[in-house]
Amino acid sequence: MLTCLQGSRLIDPSAPGAKPGGEVADLWWRDGRFVSAPESGTVADQIIDGSGCITMAGGIDLHTHIGGGKVTLARMLLGDQMPPWREATRFAGEDAASCEFLPSASVTASRYLDMGYTTCFEPAVIPCNARSAHAEMADVRGLDTGGYCLLGNDDVLLRLIADDEPQEVINAYVAWMVQATRCIAVKVVNPGGINAFKFNQREMDVDTQHPKYGITPGQIIRTLCRAVSEIGLRHPLHVHCSNLGVPGNIESTLATIRAADGYPIHLTHAQFHSYGAEGPYKFSSSAAKLADALKANPNVTLDVGQIQFGQTVTISADAMHQYDNRNLAKPRKSVLLDIECEAGCGVVPFKYARREFVHSLQWAIGLELFLMVDDPSRVFLTTDHPNGGPFTAYPHLIALLTDRSLRETALAEIHSDAAAASSLAGIDREYSLDDIAVMTRSAPASI
Repeated sequence: MLTCLQGSRLIDPSAPGAKPGGEVADLWWRDGRFVSAPESGTVADQIIDGSGCITMAGGIDLHTHIGGGKVTLARMLLGDQMPPWREATRFAGEDAASCEFLPSASVTASRYLDMGYTTCFEPAVIPCNARSAHAEMADVRGLDTGGYCLLGNDDVLLRLIADDEPQEVINAYVAWMVQATRCIAVKVVNPGGINAFKFNQREMDVDTQHPKYGITPGQIIRTLCRAVSEIGLRHPLHVHCSNLGVPGNIESTLATIRAADGYPIHLTHAQFHSYGAEGPYKFSSSAAKLADALKANPNVTLDVGQIQFGQTVTISADAMHQYDNRNLAKPRKSVLLDIECEAGCGVVPFKYARREFVHSLQWAIGLELFLMVDDPSRVFLTTDHPNGGPFTAYPHLIALLTDRSLRETALAEIHSDAAAASSLAGIDREYSLDDIAVMTRSAPASI
């Protein structure tokens, strides 16, 4: 069947000769595939009126926790936050085990499609749980899904590095794990730190030696970055840096960039790794330092992990730091566990409060990163769902990026000291629709 979408404004900055802001044109497709405009006089089997609308490619979320055991654990832990089965299906049209900040698979699919997203990637597929993760993602119907294989705390890899095995051997191991788990990329969380936590290590910086293997996170990062590059994976090593959420951790983040040794590297939920330790609260923004580092290191990309005020649940393989965060849980309950010899898991409910200094400054730091990184092809829209907040906040975040007046209104509503400590008020930049298309479509597609 030949279909024509008539009169919408097509925005695709990646297209050859694309005009800024797009142009009004017809879009044709046949049996699910786009085709060139047919000869004059051809009549479409179906015509859709797109007048006054904007058409972009489907959005890509390259970091959203939508499958795997940790999500199941979070739903079990927070069963009292979920609507009863009968109430959910009868009145809300949603299934059981679903809530605003941790929707079920079917609701996740519906919400993403509502926002124009068509592709989502689960960023933490633990190898021994890969079959389950893919099965859960298969329930997110209507979306293309994929996963990143979690390495860098597994004893096999750490032993290979400690024994100074040739890079070719490590490459073969990484390639086999990616193929066996049916993933498209490699993720490392707190390199070596999750494993060290099992030996009672409570802190791990980029140059700290592992208590058993004697290697450092920097060595793990360098080895994995090289392996990912040499075996030909398109996506760079996806890195959850050391010292998540710790004041002063910007130094660890910059050390992580140096450890990549020029190989492509992607820093995930970078807002949680952009903190200084200045000021009366011993907590400050270092977004400018990270933005400068991106300018100086073209091998680096990042996603932000923007927080949103309100109730959520943090789910992470970083058991070391979730152990610290358990005392901040709201409501006061959590789950911490070891996953075979591969990784860990921490589930800690959390509520971001608009009038808390630290939470307010975290919110501002995320927006600073979006606005200080000049190139929208190197900074991507995420909330690290559900850690910083639900992915359903994306329309609001896009509005904040495109409308300075809306940002100023929101800035006036946060903790006054955090607003004063942030440079957000002095940033005039407003994203264009082309910038949004690059950040959420063409750029994530390219990596």
